[in-house]
Amino acid sequence: MAVDRSVLIPALHNIATQLRIDSVRSTTEAGSGHPSSCCSAADIVAALFFAEMRFDPQHPQRPDSDRFVLSKGHAAPLLYAAWAESGAFDRSKLLELREISSDLEGHPTPRLPFVDVATGSLGQGICVAVGLGLNARRIGSDYRTYALIGDGESAEGSVWEAADVASHDGLDNLCGITDVNGLGQSQPTQWDHDMEQYARRWRAFGWEAIVVDGHDLNAVLDAFAKARATKGRPTMLVARTIKGKGISFVEGKPGWHGRPLKKGEEADRAIAELESQFVKLPQPVDSVSLITRPGPMPPAAKPVTPQVPAPAYALGDLVATREAYGAALVKLGQADDRVVALDADVENSTYGEKFSKVFPNRFFETFIAEQAMLGVAMGLASRGAIAFPSTFACFLTRAYDFIRMACISELNVKLCGSHAGISIGEDGPSQMGLEDLAMMRAEPNMTVVYPCDGVSTERLMAAIAFHPGPAYIRTTRPKTPVIYTADEDFAIGGSKVLRQSGQDLVTVVAAGITVYEALKAHDELKASGVLLRVIDAYSVQPVDGATLRDAARATGGRVLTVEDHYAGGGLGDAVAGALADDGVVVRRLAVREIPRSGKAEELLDRFGISARHIVAAVKTMAAGAKP
Repeated sequence: MAVDRSVLIPALHNIATQLRIDSVRSTTEAGSGHPSSCCSAADIVAALFFAEMRFDPQHPQRPDSDRFVLSKGHAAPLLYAAWAESGAFDRSKLLELREISSDLEGHPTPRLPFVDVATGSLGQGICVAVGLGLNARRIGSDYRTYALIGDGESAEGSVWEAADVASHDGLDNLCGITDVNGLGQSQPTQWDHDMEQYARRWRAFGWEAIVVDGHDLNAVLDAFAKARATKGRPTMLVARTIKGKGISFVEGKPGWHGRPLKKGEEADRAIAELESQFVKLPQPVDSVSLITRPGPMPPAAKPVTPQVPAPAYALGDLVATREAYGAALVKLGQADDRVVALDADVENSTYGEKFSKVFPNRFFETFIAEQAMLGVAMGLASRGAIAFPSTFACFLTRAYDFIRMACISELNVKLCGSHAGISIGEDGPSQMGLEDLAMMRAEPNMTVVYPCDGVSTERLMAAIAFHPGPAYIRTTRPKTPVIYTADEDFAIGGSKVLRQSGQDLVTVVAAGITVYEALKAHDELKASGVLLRVIDAYSVQPVDGATLRDAARATGGRVLTVEDHYAGGGLGDAVAGALADDGVVVRRLAVREIPRSGKAEELLDRFGISARHIVAAVKTMAAGAKP
């Protein structure tokens, strides 16, 4: 039931005041936090939660509920206070802020059911919000997405990547709010309170931009109504606010960012001042009664058991793993409509274009904006999609902070890095992903796989798609022969022993393109009477420690790794870590200097990872084994 504004506005004013008090109390109790940043946005959040958004406090993950992203994650106490005010949990819990036993962390994470993605690394929330808006289209929902960003984080390039993508896609279900409080962490923000500087930038990107006094609740509600009525483009409310609003000795003053009020006289004075700002309501209003709720609860989704067709490759077929990635993506899309794909203008190289032609409504193009691509993938994945963003492995480095936050959020984002390693050839070092395995392995919950042929690619794509949490698949440019039959199984955390005998002197562990170099070396060495065990360590994280330990014992602790990757953090380190407790010292062949352009086979040999180098290393290691 609509509430007359003569009642609603004072009720919202009191709610905003309570949110400020709760933010001060919780940060003071914690002894850390950002109460001044909470105070500037309290009126906006009160208006959003209790007069604008449609949601169910007891079931925050309902697919038909409006979504809210707190991009300025340091204002987490304000978010928590709003949900407590809505009845989602008891207000007393707010005083457990930042305690190790509490999920009310310093910045929001999805440990809380009302948080879709972890925020706090600035410039990401608006990218995620674009993904949430696109997801509404994907599922045919009319839910709206709101994102609160800070004026300080508006200096981040990813904000403007998101602005461009949202405008291009005409996301009129997306409404952003910039909290322009004029003060950053160390100094005034870039444009202070020059509101037109912000507005004209958003307008230049094709957004409806509405400049508003962020403490005038009537004006804020009018702006939200205008945003809902705007069609064909997203809206940004550019809200002029005062940092520390409501606390006279903090308002608009520098030096208060990230500084809680001290227990005792300072906090007491602030709370007393805020409490004096409560107004008498024309009639009693329960804040929970103001919430606009969705309709009847939709039926729960039925469990999905997708059936993915087997690979159709024959032994000996020549196929690049990047091509097999595209074919596998289509099969996954046919098996499960939760599968979506994203691209950064390289779909004809990653072979994501195969998916785009079959499922154009589940393919999202961000153009050359890798940060936006990852943020959008995070938003989609947070609402149930299985998101496959792909680009060259080397270009994922610029989106690594998004990957880190996707891992903190434990989202089903399945990254593909193609054109990995020096085996791409003539394009040179700027295009060669040689640090990607190290990047991905650094995240403890990231599954990392590296197939060598078409069959293993398709099987591993299905494995990571339905394995919970983030994953990375590394694909390569050259065509390689299919060495596995279609009925082979590839489990996450497994490996394949491709060559072995009872007389093996050395274990060679390879992955991807170097599997073939290891097999060539095996054949050459066998002809001279030296036998070696060859393992395809297709699962780089988790690595198959049991198989590696068995092989190390069988070959007298002589283990050699070979990888198309820099020496630090890749396959060699994964194998060494698995064998360290057994006292096995792993010798590693890897790319140990900045490479250059050349033909793939020339580069593999020049930079020390070809069959010739494996043969030489094995002979040296085997010599020590002979009586």
